[in-house]
Amino acid sequence: MNKYWSGLAQSLEPYVPGEQPRDKKYIKLNTNENPYGPSPRVLEATRAAVDDSLRLYPDPTCDMLISAAAESYGVSKDQIFAGNGSDEVLAFSFMAFFNPGKTIVFPNITYSFYPVYASLFRLDYVTTPLDSTFNIPSDQLMNSSGGIILANPNAPTGKALPLSAIRDVLAGNPDTVVIVDEAYIDYGGESALGLIDEYPNLLVIQTFSKSRALAGMRIGLAFGDKELICALESVKNSFNSYTLDRLAIIAGTAALRDKEYYRRTTEKVIKTREVFAGELRRRNFTVTDSAANFLFAAHKSVPGERIFTQLRERGILVRHFKMPLIENNLRISIGTDEEMAAVLAALDSILSE
Repeated sequence: MNKYWSGLAQSLEPYVPGEQPRDKKYIKLNTNENPYGPSPRVLEATRAAVDDSLRLYPDPTCDMLISAAAESYGVSKDQIFAGNGSDEVLAFSFMAFFNPGKTIVFPNITYSFYPVYASLFRLDYVTTPLDSTFNIPSDQLMNSSGGIILANPNAPTGKALPLSAIRDVLAGNPDTVVIVDEAYIDYGGESALGLIDEYPNLLVIQTFSKSRALAGMRIGLAFGDKELICALESVKNSFNSYTLDRLAIIAGTAALRDKEYYRRTTEKVIKTREVFAGELRRRNFTVTDSAANFLFAAHKSVPGERIFTQLRERGILVRHFKMPLIENNLRISIGTDEEMAAVLAALDSILSE
């Protein structure tokens, strides 16, 4: 620790992202990126936007993007907030809706940025345990004094709560905000977005990093009651009014207008996921029923860390979490059919040793 660090900086345990190595070419299945790339319309629109206008600040209201999102999702513009990736939208949401001295609640196995944000903003939190098959018991997410945050589908398990359970959580926390983080919703979950008119305490957050293949552009949206959106705007404009750059606004707008391309690529990922899950089970893995673009799997006899290390040695990156309860599991992003065949060949080699 440096003597110039603040007490807050010294106390933080930062989020650790999936590695992005450059020492050699890998089959990269560790950060849940989309294997098929963005729509050609997105690339065309983005290239056309690279001109002298980049000397100007972007539109701080992101009106083009928000208008396209309102049309695409059938909601009002004043029910949408745009930010620099869903992680930034989450950070603004923690500041806008959660208060020090009030305890927020989220599952004990979930997106590991949640406890990082809670520590950063000096928020008290408690975690609720998943059951033995990694389901989120929704009855434990009731009557929070500070608010609820949950990923649906959950990460890193990939398991999704039905919309009926989300309704129960919302009804059980009428006086606090319930944030539903839907980063992977397009791969098989039921979105809560249609509930925002019914529940003024609901905020739904989505990202363009997964199904829309724009992780490099950093685009996130929040949907909710207009009063919640006003709170997010207030926080944003007290931090950085120009969160989304010109190219991101153009790319996100084009992505929203090419639904057919993303429908096709999402279906391909889902089909590959189901085939790969069956192949893992044939090889003595337990695999969760995933509604995301990844699988959460553990071999019944070979330690997860060993498989993780040996896959890496063979040029394949997956994610391993050295955490209680899941230290034997691997999170494997779904790539192309050819990439997943290479993973299976590598696993056959490892398991035969």
